[in-house]
Amino acid sequence: MRELDFIVIGGGSGGLAAARRAARYGARSLVIEAGALGGTCVNVGCVPKKLSWHAAVLAEIFHDAEDYGFEPAAPAFDLGRLRRARDAYVTRLRGIYANNLERDGAERVEGWATLVDAHTVAVGDERYRAPHVLIATGGRPRVPEVPGAELGITSDGFFELERLPARPLVVGAGYVAVELGGIFQALGSKTTLVARGHELLRYFDPMLQTGLAEELTQAGATLAFGCDVARAERTADGVRLHATDGRTFDGDCLLWGTGREPHTAKLGLEAAGVLVDSEGFVLVDEFQNTNVAGVYAVGDVIGGDRQLTPVAIAAGRKLADRIFGGQPEARLDYNDVPSVVFSHPPIGTVGLSETAARERYGDAVRVYTSQFTSLYHGVTRRKTRSRMKLVVVGPEERVLGIHTMGIGSDELIQGFAVALKLGATKADLDRTVAIHPTAAEELVTMR
Repeated sequence: MRELDFIVIGGGSGGLAAARRAARYGARSLVIEAGALGGTCVNVGCVPKKLSWHAAVLAEIFHDAEDYGFEPAAPAFDLGRLRRARDAYVTRLRGIYANNLERDGAERVEGWATLVDAHTVAVGDERYRAPHVLIATGGRPRVPEVPGAELGITSDGFFELERLPARPLVVGAGYVAVELGGIFQALGSKTTLVARGHELLRYFDPMLQTGLAEELTQAGATLAFGCDVARAERTADGVRLHATDGRTFDGDCLLWGTGREPHTAKLGLEAAGVLVDSEGFVLVDEFQNTNVAGVYAVGDVIGGDRQLTPVAIAAGRKLADRIFGGQPEARLDYNDVPSVVFSHPPIGTVGLSETAARERYGDAVRVYTSQFTSLYHGVTRRKTRSRMKLVVVGPEERVLGIHTMGIGSDELIQGFAVALKLGATKADLDRTVAIHPTAAEELVTMR
């Protein structure tokens, strides 16, 4: 039995951040990971997704190059070549994560961790014990329980593709579906998005939902709303998807983008007495405490609508600050977390949607909107629309939400998120001199 101060189950973003911060405080920290170091974000999430998105943006730029005076060209795209370069980068990144962990003084063990009790963890024949145990095992793609589901791939499988499908079917309407579906479409596939509901990106501002649907449709994608999947079957040239209302969709690749589920099975949570909800997500309070003293959870394993890498990192660090850094009130504020959807065009958002704001504040809410064509498209035949919205409240017009879609939205939202977090008002934005010509200037010139 090895005695430690802090055991972290899961070597993803949140777990690594917590272990490293704790080790810097002098805690004897151990990270246990059964898979690839770095978790979803590094291996099958943010990092390889963003690299793929860059490739898709390059495809759009190539399309527009002739309008900017370049001789027309039709460069061939090799997905297998991109995969090899992407995989090599991810491998290097995993090495950096391992070195950083070692440099900060945290230990690492490879293997499957099982809680024997609340403070004892088994990995094979070895036993480890600590007064503080963190569950940071993340999640995995959810596959619907329908006949033929095995014919589809998940986001994990997306990063294993060697060939670009010509007619991909993407089921879902959230981050994964619109991002990967958009990458397919921009790279030249004829994408069909099949969604159970009647909008994309549930919980996002309605302007973003309708705007993205319009942009995807204009780009050539097919959107099929109100479709409950009944089954999938193999065909001579691919796969056919059957909806419960009788509609069918044919493609050469089926991708399930139907959400994620927590990695909590077979962890021994029952033996430790840790409570989970009906979907298996670990229940925690605002300080990341579970119902068992000395056992905590951060990241995607706790569920909610903030399953984002920076959120897991921030929560993990705050937890270590509280336990080992002498900061008893340290905790993450989950309000007004900015996020980006790497769609085509990209989306940046922070704060309350108009819908959520009106539910909370009623008629005291006012919105300012702007739609325009980015200067980038001033000479191109291909056009996308930029859309922006400010949601404000009260006579002082305090900013509650900032929502943007269009070229550059992924970068501009970070600075405006700081302003919102500091309690900016519409007048504060109005007093800020615009930078011209940019998309961001629209947010300080709205009337």
